[in-house]
Amino acid sequence: MKKLSIIGTVGVPPKFGGFETLANILVKNLSNNYSITVFCSSKHYKDREKKYFSAKRFFIPFRANGFQSIPYDVISILISIFISDTLLILGISGCIILPIIKPFHQKKIIVSMGGLEWKRNKWSRLAKWFLKFSEKCTINFADVILADNIAIQDYVKFKYNRVSELIAYGGDQSVNIKPTLKNIKKFSFLKNEYALSISRIEPENNCDLILEAFSKSSDIQLIYIGNWDNNKYSKTLKEKYISHNNLILLDAIYDINVLNLIRSNCKIYVHGHSVGGTNPTLVEAMYVGLPILAYDVDFNRETTQNKVLYFKNIKQLQNNAELLLNDGTLRKKILENVKKIAKDKYNWERIINKYDSIL
Repeated sequence: MKKLSIIGTVGVPPKFGGFETLANILVKNLSNNYSITVFCSSKHYKDREKKYFSAKRFFIPFRANGFQSIPYDVISILISIFISDTLLILGISGCIILPIIKPFHQKKIIVSMGGLEWKRNKWSRLAKWFLKFSEKCTINFADVILADNIAIQDYVKFKYNRVSELIAYGGDQSVNIKPTLKNIKKFSFLKNEYALSISRIEPENNCDLILEAFSKSSDIQLIYIGNWDNNKYSKTLKEKYISHNNLILLDAIYDINVLNLIRSNCKIYVHGHSVGGTNPTLVEAMYVGLPILAYDVDFNRETTQNKVLYFKNIKQLQNNAELLLNDGTLRKKILENVKKIAKDKYNWERIINKYDSIL
């Protein structure tokens, strides 16, 4: 049986984002074909069980994000060379080591780029330089490059003249759930009309723009789910907007059933991400069939195939939100379009088969 290492995530079970969900689904669906080791951050898990389903969990004493992601990924890569046949690296932080180690082994290295990490506003000039350099190392020394969005695939082709494999993100773990009396007691907003946004609280997700737009509107309440105590930016936003009556700021939720409950009963889904490829929360919103308002960048237009409404500023967001609330025909059309796109493009079974083929 082939031995596979999954590198670059916080770990399994998923507690952070899209890469963790992907790792979780690969473990559950490919364990009959591969002996899988998933590298996990001991900083994020109190439970240190070494087995997860039939996969092994290998704990590294660094955080899997921020500056510590570099040694976290590098150590995971170095260990994997000795224990695995194939390395699936999710993200580029640790790929700076590839030029050094590639000449000395025959292991297959597959890297999923995710988004263009160096574009994120949170990084300093030095960090952006490092991430660009790491991206270059990834493109030049990985055996296979994975892109989850055509916009990323085009970037790799035109910037580096290299062909990448296109594998999107699945969303069919998302379902519609109708609220019960018990649910409403816990989340009273479920009985009202509300807009919803879910993201990490980072500048490139346009959190401030979204909150500002809805703070000035009394037409509909906004529920914003994110990691509000994560950094200076998130704490500042929380302090600024927490007292607005029509804004409810909820801490990050990782229980898919609770997320599906809140997601499937919203009137508008607002997606503010401006950097990245095929964003998981957007795909999941599409699978549920939500009327979507997305930030106007090529990644989001590609994911939604230009079938939803978009915004670039507060005024556009307010106007299009009002349009979605009041135009039932438009809402229905968007709902039908995004559901069809999601079923055609973002099906986990199809995506798992693609990973299996490449691995």
